[in-house]
Amino acid sequence: MFFLIKILFNLFLSCSIMERFENDDLQYVVDDYYDVNDFNNDGAVAEPEPQRDTAGLESFDSDFEDDIESSNPKTDTSAEEARNGKDIQGIPWERLNFTRERYRQTRVREYKNYENLYGSREEMEKECLQVEKGKTFYDFQFNTRLVKSTIVHFQLRNLLWATSKHDVYLMENYSVMHWSSLLHKGEEALNVAKPIVPNLKHPELLSQQLSRVQISTMVVKENLMVAGGFQGELICKYLNQSGAAFCTKLTTDDNAITNAVDVYNNPSGAMRVMAANNDAKIRIFDAETFVSINRYSFNWSVNNTSVSPDGKLLAVLGDSVECLIVDAQSGKITNSLKGHLDYSFASAWHPDGHILATGNQDTSCRLWDIRNLSKSLAILKGRMGAIRGVKFTSDGRFLAIAEPADFVHIFDTKLGYVNCQEIDIFGEIAGISFSPDTEALFVGVADRTYGSLLAYNRRRYNQYLDSML
Repeated sequence: MFFLIKILFNLFLSCSIMERFENDDLQYVVDDYYDVNDFNNDGAVAEPEPQRDTAGLESFDSDFEDDIESSNPKTDTSAEEARNGKDIQGIPWERLNFTRERYRQTRVREYKNYENLYGSREEMEKECLQVEKGKTFYDFQFNTRLVKSTIVHFQLRNLLWATSKHDVYLMENYSVMHWSSLLHKGEEALNVAKPIVPNLKHPELLSQQLSRVQISTMVVKENLMVAGGFQGELICKYLNQSGAAFCTKLTTDDNAITNAVDVYNNPSGAMRVMAANNDAKIRIFDAETFVSINRYSFNWSVNNTSVSPDGKLLAVLGDSVECLIVDAQSGKITNSLKGHLDYSFASAWHPDGHILATGNQDTSCRLWDIRNLSKSLAILKGRMGAIRGVKFTSDGRFLAIAEPADFVHIFDTKLGYVNCQEIDIFGEIAGISFSPDTEALFVGVADRTYGSLLAYNRRRYNQYLDSML
């Protein structure tokens, strides 16, 4: 019983720990177990001092084989088991001295959201859109612990990408894992602990061999996987080829972390790779030759970028309360979005190209109409923490926003974002991703004990009528 209680304490406390790390101090997040005395008499969560440790990373090359052999499929949860009352994460609430409801209340009450800029949020909260929760757009399908997400930097949560409703890529320690729900197993797609030697070599490429890369961000689109590293690395790999096509260190600055990567098409249809770094620069590469095409500089660290569907506009977010709209071809700033109260780390464009969503540490996601940027179109509020993940479905019907821990919110865009489904779990959220066909939503949970991959399937009340909406 004491062991189980410690596990649950770790699950709750790890979230507040990670949200209190300083931006430049964190190298790798590990969980620690806490004694039962960390809960005081009234059930409040005591705040431990933040800790960090990189020693665990030095002891292995790949955890894949060991994890698969030691994982117990019985800890997984199916949709049928969930309907019959099993906790979707397999947490044994019935064996503990407290209910899930009591833990949830304590968690929300005691959670400490990380902020870079401190100030009142009261006025902002008054402007937030009033939404009706309790809707179900995506039904729980399964939860598996055969693959477990890991996080390198607590503010960067783009570490999970779906390429189909059955295929997901996620970061697990030094491995990028490919999970197939059809085969119900994971395979290592890329090992970044061992030396990475680029396959493509020609004089124009500034490629170099890398090893022991701590992946901080990633993206997978079509046949190309791109990953950024904690020391400014960039790795590009074709999914249908072994090894990495291209890899390099983008900068030698001490504060060099690659905060975001993206793969997009420019207005002429050519595919590009974009990397945003803490050195306040954005770098653009050709996605076929990996030759450097352009570099844009800004006045603050760039935490996130996203390119409009037509490839013409670039949203630039970073260590500033303002978000920038930039000409994607020239790097010229065309507009500044004002309204957020802290730094931003997530953004996404609606497929129609008219709406931009930005996620911020002020616990809000703002919607901007690109045709009128004088003020935000609407403000969506999280439950307890920063908004670190923002994704639209490819048909534009739904918007999902993820907090650092415990909550993912799904909004129906067709009804003006006023109807919401709230996914309520426990643990750090490493990433969220809709499948390209919109049929599945995946959520990666990073936790030593309950780390897992959750899958949800789009609810179809009437296939024909839904297709007409």
